[in-house]
Amino acid sequence: MSVFKIDPKLDLRLERVVDVKPELVWACWTMPEHIVKWFTPAPWRTKSADIDLRPGGRFNTVMLSPEGQEFPNFGCLLEVVPQRRLVFTDTLLEGFRPAGKPFFTGMVEIQAEGAGTRYIATAIHGTEETRKQHEEMGFHNGWSAALDQLVALVKTLPH
Repeated sequence: MSVFKIDPKLDLRLERVVDVKPELVWACWTMPEHIVKWFTPAPWRTKSADIDLRPGGRFNTVMLSPEGQEFPNFGCLLEVVPQRRLVFTDTLLEGFRPAGKPFFTGMVEIQAEGAGTRYIATAIHGTEETRKQHEEMGFHNGWSAALDQLVALVKTLPH
């Protein structure tokens, strides 16, 4: 799907085939009204999402802990290939402005497979330390749970 080559020392990846259509997966990733319903694994939730769907556009979310603490995440879209690939980063802010403390770049790739979608989410890190930190924060379980929530949401949307 992608020309990107994963580096196991720096990157984390979730790859699954899900039983929902690619265009609905894309809608869930690109429409703020959908993102707030699935993006953060329960019992956490996404309080808000603000997306300007173009390279250089913003990809901002605010996560809410079960205790009510807010965690804002501000970033920039690097690549938008409709229905195929979305690349975003916290290394930059909207308009490609440098951010204060980068953590990772995310890439979501979707492709029709049978009646469903091959879904590949990659977290690209600049150092082994940030990769390890992301893994210890629960990348695999968290991103997998969020994908389950996305699939459950898609099944409630009009087709």
